[in-house]
Amino acid sequence: MPSTTTRKITRGQAQRTLSQKIQKLYKNQIGHSPGKVTCQIIDNTVVVIAEDALTKLEQLLIEGEKDESTPVQVDVEQVRSDLDTAIRPLFVDVIQEILSIEVVDVLSDTTLETGRTAIVAVLAETPHFG
Repeated sequence: MPSTTTRKITRGQAQRTLSQKIQKLYKNQIGHSPGKVTCQIIDNTVVVIAEDALTKLEQLLIEGEKDESTPVQVDVEQVRSDLDTAIRPLFVDVIQEILSIEVVDVLSDTTLETGRTAIVAVLAETPHFG
């Protein structure tokens, strides 16, 4: 993999493209399109926030946990954590494809109360934009 961007795009173009591709990734892989995906590239870090990231199934399970008459025995936080872990390599692929820089670490978490997912990717180096 090249260590620097080979095609010169602007930071704004890269951020928009990442946002769009990550939203499409959610739709294609888990059948749910977040309401809004924003991306910021800061030095060697990519920060992505996905609004309304919880699937209908996760929302149903959360409601079931709140309803004492429904004996739901599923740990929704664990389900979401497993989902985030499973989809992480695909996020890495998207980021590396757009920026042509190796991703050395990815952190992600979802807040069930707000339905937001945050993804932070640390790059091997800071991208250079046109």
